[in-house]
Amino acid sequence: MRILIDYRGIRIRLTEERLAHVLEHPEMVGLESAIEETLANPAYVIQSLGDDEARLYYRFYLGTRVGDKYLCVVVKFGVSDAFVLTAYLTDKPKKGDLLWHAES
Repeated sequence: MRILIDYRGIRIRLTEERLAHVLEHPEMVGLESAIEETLANPAYVIQSLGDDEARLYYRFYLGTRVGDKYLCVVVKFGVSDAFVLTAYLTDKPKKGDLLWHAES
């Protein structure tokens, strides 16, 4: 298990099981360090519409295996714990309440 630190200094667990789940998708292989970078330096953080305990961290990457895409890292927040639920590449951020965005 790895402990990653987000842009606010919050400790987020990334378990071997969750990382294996993410890496089942061939386009995600080689993006392990991008998960950590996205949490530490997101372009956007959006509150999930479907899960009050989930936040979606986004950062744009050029030249992934499937082209230029956003990496979305989904983090589940509990009372005293936070962990990476999943991560995936997408064309655009999902709708939801914008919690934070990077200054351009």
